[in-house]
Amino acid sequence: MTRRILVIKLAALGDFVQAFGPFAAIRRHHPDAEITLLTTRPFAPLAADSPWFDRVWSDGRPPWWDLAGVLRLARRLRAARFDRVYDLQTSGRSSRYRCFVGSGVEWSGIARGASHPDLDPRRNQLHTAERQRGQLMAAGITDFPESDTVWLDSDVSGLGLPRDFTLLLPGASPTRPGKRWPAARFGELAARLGGPTVVCGIASEGPLAQEIRRHAPDAIDLTGRTNLRQLAAVARLARRAVGNDSGPTHLAATVGCPTVALFGDESDPALCAPRGRSVTILRRKPLAELPVDEVLQASGG
Repeated sequence: MTRRILVIKLAALGDFVQAFGPFAAIRRHHPDAEITLLTTRPFAPLAADSPWFDRVWSDGRPPWWDLAGVLRLARRLRAARFDRVYDLQTSGRSSRYRCFVGSGVEWSGIARGASHPDLDPRRNQLHTAERQRGQLMAAGITDFPESDTVWLDSDVSGLGLPRDFTLLLPGASPTRPGKRWPAARFGELAARLGGPTVVCGIASEGPLAQEIRRHAPDAIDLTGRTNLRQLAAVARLARRAVGNDSGPTHLAATVGCPTVALFGDESDPALCAPRGRSVTILRRKPLAELPVDEVLQASGG
């Protein structure tokens, strides 16, 4: 009989990207299982294109005040009759979903009564990658393959990308401005790098690109013009990427682009730094005081 597996990963993009390795390990451990991902709408298309899931549900985080939405999710989870759940979100919310799937279902996570609990007392002091690996090992998973990102390839021939360009990723959470190195600093960096630069981000980050272009008029503004797979493809073609602690920076590092990641005092790289083939971490508290010269040197400019 086919085993039914549920994986929970709701948000955010950086966390979702750092779960690529665990996703691959779960699929390797359950090669013949029917695996469902419970996530949220922004990440559903990316997950659906990946090689790890048979189906993707995007209704994973209805507001608690939306009682009808919560009830629909609860009924859906109960009706699916899962055999095992890997809760990679490990939040208070996702732990409550154990009540929705039923108490007899195997559960990997931190929910009370979990059959395969992550009991490492150091888990909150570990980098996300090590924390999730420890959680999966406690659930019996010992084979952790390299996460193949070939599936992220996408046609970006229509974007007019130059050769040997630097990718700038000036955005970050709009509710956490301390995670953003000033756009003017990115602009000065672009002007001093001595080669073509490309700015990527979501449409609402267009003003950041405009500020960069005020200092470096030749910079190419692609804000709002790439989906996540296209962003990964752009990063794969870039000579290097420079970005704040954000999902796009994690994505660039994951696909192998040499990446300089900028951190301030609102996040700790020891817990959440991007992982990839070549990643350089620069941190300054506050981030706005990080000098352009230091980023230029780290970027090889």
